[in-house]
Amino acid sequence: MIGCNCAVCRSDDPRDRRLRSSVMVKTRGRYLLIDAGPDLRQQLLAHPFPSLDGVLITHGHKDHIGGMDDLRAYNYLQGKPLDIYATEKTLRAIRRDYHYAFGNNPYPGIPRFLLNKIGPGVFRVKGVSVEAIRVLHMRMQVMAFRIGDFTYITDCNGIPSRSMNSIRGSRILVINALRREKHVSHFNLAGALEVIRELQPEQAFITHISHMMGTHAETLKMLPKGVFPAYDGLTLML
Repeated sequence: MIGCNCAVCRSDDPRDRRLRSSVMVKTRGRYLLIDAGPDLRQQLLAHPFPSLDGVLITHGHKDHIGGMDDLRAYNYLQGKPLDIYATEKTLRAIRRDYHYAFGNNPYPGIPRFLLNKIGPGVFRVKGVSVEAIRVLHMRMQVMAFRIGDFTYITDCNGIPSRSMNSIRGSRILVINALRREKHVSHFNLAGALEVIRELQPEQAFITHISHMMGTHAETLKMLPKGVFPAYDGLTLML
């Protein structure tokens, strides 16, 4: 038996049950999902949504695309393929991992995707304007997404100045902070707070939090006014 004795695993606080990071954005009557990690089915069962108008993928690492097979439920409910938006490199990862969804004679019931190539810049999803913003996951390009006054950044430890300007003015900023100690490809807490101080959003939330950060309650005590640890099931209103 494998067990864990850390404070987060032993916590009774539901905010310490940390699944892989993703977010659902509802705007103008449209539902846009950002990332689809291995926990997606569990997340959607706990927080169901009636439809899905597009899936925005930040990058092709397994913890961000590993749950895409479970999107087939929306194929069934909506009777059509789902629009996926990602860079060419990320689309190649999706084609590789879900090769069975792209054959000439697809097996009945498999997930169906329409792959849409994006790069840094503005694109539209069912009438909703989305800006893809280039950030760095060590040397890897990852897409942050801005939708109106909301910006979501995950798996990042560097933001070019041009991208900072694209994010500036966001009222709500969600940004990754893996742990307190430095990390080779993610912001640690100090790095994320430095970005937040520079951008000055009305509210900021740290996400992609590992157990090494400590519990939700412990983390909250370390944060300045207007900055909060995100948690599974958190709902934000603009």
